[in-house]
Amino acid sequence: MKSITNFKIFVGFCLLLGLALSCKGEAKSDPKTPEVEAQEVTKQGQAFIKDDEATPNVLNIAMGSEDHTTLVAAVQAAELENALVNAGPLMVFAPTNAAFDELPDGTVENLLKPENKDALANILKYHVTPGKYSKDFLKKFQKLGQANNQDVSVSTEGDDVFIGEARIVASIPAGNGIVHVVDKVLLPPEE
Repeated sequence: MKSITNFKIFVGFCLLLGLALSCKGEAKSDPKTPEVEAQEVTKQGQAFIKDDEATPNVLNIAMGSEDHTTLVAAVQAAELENALVNAGPLMVFAPTNAAFDELPDGTVENLLKPENKDALANILKYHVTPGKYSKDFLKKFQKLGQANNQDVSVSTEGDDVFIGEARIVASIPAGNGIVHVVDKVLLPPEE
C-alpha cells in the first residue's frame, strides 16, 4: 500500500514538474510577446478599438477621406486621436488637403515636427467645438467657443456659412457629432 501511495506522489510530482517546465518554456519560446506589448502601450485608447457596426465617429470619417490625409497626419502627430472619438457631441471643422496646401510653404512640415506638438494641438483644437449643429443652425451664431478656449466668428453670405474665414463646403453626420468640411485652415488669434 505504501508503494502505491509513493508511486502516486511520484507521478503527481512529475506531472507538476512537467507542467511548470512547459509553461516556462512557452513564455521563452514566444519572442514576439514583448513587441506586441510595446505596440499596445503606444496605441491605447478608444481611437484604436475596431468597430464595424457603429456609425463612424468624427475621426473615422476623417481617416476614411482621401481629401483629409493632411488633417489626419496632423491629428496623429498631435496625438489627439482619442479626443476625437469621445462621446461628444463634437463639431469638427475639417480643412481639406487643398486648404493645408494654401498655407505658406513649409508650415505644415514645421508643425508636424515633434517639438511643435503643442502649437499643432492648439491649432487643431481651434477646429473643434462642443455640439452638433447643422450648417443652417450655425447661421444663428455670431461666434463659437472652440476646444482651445478661444472664440471663432460665424458669418453668412447668402447660403454660405463661414467659420472664421473658412467656408463650410459639406457636412457629414457622425456617431459622436458632425464633420463640417471647410476650405481653409483656421488659425487661432495670437494671444
